[in-house]
Amino acid sequence: MELTGEIEDIIYKNEINGYTIATFYMNNSDTVIVGYLPFVNKGDNLKITGRFVNHPEYGEQFKVETFEKIMPETLDALERYLSNGVVKGVGPATAKKIIKKFGSSTIEIIKNEPDELTKIKGITKLKAEEISNSFIENWQLWQIVGFLEKFGISAASAQTIYKKLGNDTIEKIEQDPYVLGELSIKVDFAQIDKMALEIGIEKNSLKRIDSGIRHALNLASLNGHSCVLEANLITFVGNLLGISDEYVYDGIRDLKAKEQIAVETREDISTINGKTELVVQDWIYLIEYFNAEKNIANRIIALQQAENIKKVNNIESKIKKISNINLSEKQKEAIEKINENNVTIITGGPGTGKTTIIKTIIDLYKSEGKKVVLCAPTGRAAKRMTEATGEEAKTLHRLLEIGKFTDEKPSTDIEVSMIDGDIIIIDEVSMVDMFLMNYVLKAIYKGTKLILVGDTDQLPSVGPGSVLKDIIESKRVPYIILNKIFRQAAKSKIIVNSHKVNDGIIFFDEEKNKEDCIDDFDFLPEQNQKVVQEMILDMYSKDSQIITPTKKGELGTKILNKLLQEKYNPYNDNKLEKNFGDTIFREGDKVMQTKNNYDITWVRKMEIGSGIFNGEMGQILEIDREGKIKIKFDDEKIAIYEALDLEQIEHSYAITVHKSQGSEFNEVIFPILNVPNMLLTRNLLYTGMTRAKSRLVIIGSKKAIEYMINNATTKKRNTGLRYKLEMI
Repeated sequence: MELTGEIEDIIYKNEINGYTIATFYMNNSDTVIVGYLPFVNKGDNLKITGRFVNHPEYGEQFKVETFEKIMPETLDALERYLSNGVVKGVGPATAKKIIKKFGSSTIEIIKNEPDELTKIKGITKLKAEEISNSFIENWQLWQIVGFLEKFGISAASAQTIYKKLGNDTIEKIEQDPYVLGELSIKVDFAQIDKMALEIGIEKNSLKRIDSGIRHALNLASLNGHSCVLEANLITFVGNLLGISDEYVYDGIRDLKAKEQIAVETREDISTINGKTELVVQDWIYLIEYFNAEKNIANRIIALQQAENIKKVNNIESKIKKISNINLSEKQKEAIEKINENNVTIITGGPGTGKTTIIKTIIDLYKSEGKKVVLCAPTGRAAKRMTEATGEEAKTLHRLLEIGKFTDEKPSTDIEVSMIDGDIIIIDEVSMVDMFLMNYVLKAIYKGTKLILVGDTDQLPSVGPGSVLKDIIESKRVPYIILNKIFRQAAKSKIIVNSHKVNDGIIFFDEEKNKEDCIDDFDFLPEQNQKVVQEMILDMYSKDSQIITPTKKGELGTKILNKLLQEKYNPYNDNKLEKNFGDTIFREGDKVMQTKNNYDITWVRKMEIGSGIFNGEMGQILEIDREGKIKIKFDDEKIAIYEALDLEQIEHSYAITVHKSQGSEFNEVIFPILNVPNMLLTRNLLYTGMTRAKSRLVIIGSKKAIEYMINNATTKKRNTGLRYKLEMI
């Protein structure tokens, strides 16, 4: 349907992406409209297309799919538009005077003859220019939405594009549409390419080919790869752009000359038709990714080869003096390796004694007057480390005091604060991507001991790279693999079954209870998704955490969060709430931060700081009448969220396995049913299971879980860190 009318009132507006709820006046009646309406304000006249929908809570609404701003058709409407505060220098009184003086010529006067405005008392020449410039700027914003919409680019993206490109947005895009691909926005390359061809860019132009290559490399990075085999890149880009291989080669040479990409020639052992032979292959990197790997390799080797000035003499006797724990041979070997080397890796699953090693190292080096620094990639992982050791652990972001590098395109040039410590222990290193590891190593002085602790069988980092695995496989850094479950840990069915999964063993058919085992694990078979939902709702308590493989579907986070909120934190006259798009945030809700926000201020007792990071969880304490939300996070930080910040939080009654990494929860309920095949992997099941501390309940399909246990083929990431380490 197409409707024409005027924005009578703005009920809600997200200033970041332009999502708006408004009252729309037409034909002497009002209707509520919802959709992405950037640059739209009270008093604006619009032509909108879309359809009427029934919202379960708010009734009938018109869902806007496209919109076009039109000039007000009556003088009354024009006066209301000029009065709405969008045009600088014009309020209700001035708007009335302008309309009275110029009538139907008002728009022409403001746009093309602003000096005429000085005939109105109170409008100086400077103010007239300000009015004209402001009016024209708003006019341009309207045109940007229309211009981009023709190429299938949404109004939500239009606002972001304007913020990054400024007033000359249309001209800049017409000169080079591929600039849109560099803005870190969700715009499909095919849309950009279609636009470029329609406005006359040649099919074989280097500008187009270069952009296609960069797009392909960016796509690969989203799947965790740091580089792409040249032959595969040429095939992909050739098919993407409909051009021959020779043109793609030209693009690779051009980007290499501009130092936007790097080409790494490697000799690899390859097996082809049963024959093993040496092959020479070229791997293509975006330059930032190549530099990150090169920096990691160089810094690790430099750190390892520096003089071992923190070595402790007579280590065995000193450990006996400070600790009465009987260490296993593997644990003793690990501590000896740490003492003999500047960089050491400790890897192993739950219950294998990693924490005992860390605590012994802390006590040992503190007794020698050395400063030990503990850190982890996320807030929850740092909190868990603090609880396990009794020593304060910080997040890597906080420790390095780094800026917003994760929110824009990657860079290796961010300034970091050097780490003041003799011994640095980083936990959950499997979660650390190549860019964060680059910054960590940049911040470590030579002569410092670095201990990397992690579990290579968990899911890899969300960001690109395979850092921990690559370093281990290079054999350039000493490492210990802990694979023995200690007696106390072996009493936990959670730990025993997690290790069985990791070893490819099905755990269903065992005796449910053994005398020497804690009954902390249950598997409940069920094939009906609605029944599983009901089971989750019945079992959930304030100590529970729902962990699920996916966001979508009946057992995904979106639907489960809504159901859990309705049951455990329902609408109440005494609780304030805040609408954000289709989400209702209510006092008492469990929430999670979903992106790094380095600027938001928090308080904790007498301490004031800034920065809430991706994955931190908390509870909404209070919502005030203006819609500001006060959240208390698990580490006792309290922060106030304005309307602009709300896109950064989501409900966390249920979270994905990926979001749960680095965390530990007393009780985990883990539904596995109707999961997309790409997520049915052993390491996803293992990661989810190992999040549970005291109780684990898995509900769902026996067949799906058996498939996951047998599916040990993790998606290989194309990286070059191992190669670079081996070559130094």
